Amino acid sequence: MGQLLDALLQLQSVERQLSDVRRRLRTRQLAVATQQKRIDQFRAEQKELEDRSKLRRKEADNLELDLKTRQQQVDKLRAALNAAKTNKEYAAILTQINSLKADNAKQEEDGLKILQEVEAIKTQAAQAVEKVAAEEKRLAEIQASNTEQIAKLQAMTDQLNTQRAESAKGISPEVLSIFERLALSHAGEAMAPIEIHGKRPPHEYVCGGCYMALRAEHANALHSRDEVRTCDNCGRILYLVKDPQAQRNPV
Repeated sequence: MGQLLDALLQLQSVERQLSDVRRRLRTRQLAVATQQKRIDQFRAEQKELEDRSKLRRKEADNLELDLKTRQQQVDKLRAALNAAKTNKEYAAILTQINSLKADNAKQEEDGLKILQEVEAIKTQAAQAVEKVAAEEKRLAEIQASNTEQIAKLQAMTDQLNTQRAESAKGISPEVLSIFERLALSHAGEAMAPIEIHGKRPPHEYVCGGCYMALRAEHANALHSRDEVRTCDNCGRILYLVKDPQAQRNPV
């Protein structure tokens, strides 16, 4: 294997480690973000319940105020009833009183239902408060556990980035651009070995990255030339292992 592919393999080794560390770092950071999202959801639920409780309580208060007004009307009508001079007048006033009393009874029933609903909502809101407290405690535990690990992973990322820059020094910008694009697409695995199948010629060649068949010209070219050749299927940069027997799979 030539100098170019050797350099790319060294870069791949660092890139693979870097990709793994980045993945672990994202997982740690995502755990905090996910837990915070749960807390935000419970807080929103708590606020919605508290707002509903206030609204329904206001409706109950308005009903109570309306009932007082209606009761005052009933009291006035009762006074008028005692002062009625004719049976017709007496009957008319009595009808009004009975109508108001029926309306009042309905409003009292509605008001009681609203108050019961308010109490139920308050219970739900209290449960939401407990959920928020529990999830905040869980967040603190996650943050305490993650802080040290995230710092270590960030330090490892910085160190690997330095190694990566050093490994990339001898590689041309054009080739490096191809490598970086492939590393991004394949989780750090920008390169793949050519697997050789069969005990004797004609051998079959397979990409060690996507396991699709390769044209023999890729292997033939890399036996004699130090160049970038990519898999026709997945696009990874191909290379031959130093010990062909180690890569040969008998059929």
